Amino acid sequence: MIKIRNYERKDAHVTWDLKFQTIRNINIRDYSSEQVAAWAPANFDMDVWLKRVDDIKPFIAEINGQVVGFADLQQDGYIDHFFCHADYQGIGVGRALMEYIFSTGRSNGVSRYYSVVSLTARPFYERYGFRVVKEQQMEVNGLLLTNFVMEKVS
Repeated sequence: MIKIRNYERKDAHVTWDLKFQTIRNINIRDYSSEQVAAWAPANFDMDVWLKRVDDIKPFIAEINGQVVGFADLQQDGYIDHFFCHADYQGIGVGRALMEYIFSTGRSNGVSRYYSVVSLTARPFYERYGFRVVKEQQMEVNGLLLTNFVMEKVS
C-alpha cells in the first residue's frame, strides 16, 4: 500500500538519491549520458539540495516505510519536482502522488496546475490531463535539454 506523507528534514538525502537514481536509470531512455550526468551530477552539493527540498516541502510516497517517490505542489499550482523511484515505476506511485496533488490543490483553491516536464514524464502528465504549452531547451550545467512547460486547468 502506498502511503503519502509530508516531507521531514530527514528525507533530504533519500530524496536526492531517489532523484539521482531515477534520472540516471529512467531518464537515460530519452536523454544522452552527458545530459543525465549534467542533470544529476555525482558531485552535487547536498547543502544546496537541503535548502531546495526544505523550501518546496514535497509530499513523500512510501511503501512499507521505504521512500518510493516524491512530488510537491506550490501555492500557485506549480509542481517543481515529481519523481518516482526507478525500481517502483508503473505500480501506482505516480498516480498516488498526482491524486494527492490534485486533492491538496482542490482544498487550497488551485485551479491551474503547471510544471516543467521532461521528455520522459510528458506521457505521464498527459494521462492526467496536462497539455503542452511550450517545448523549450533548458540549459543544465552547460548542456541543453529539451523539456516542456505543461499545464492543466480544472
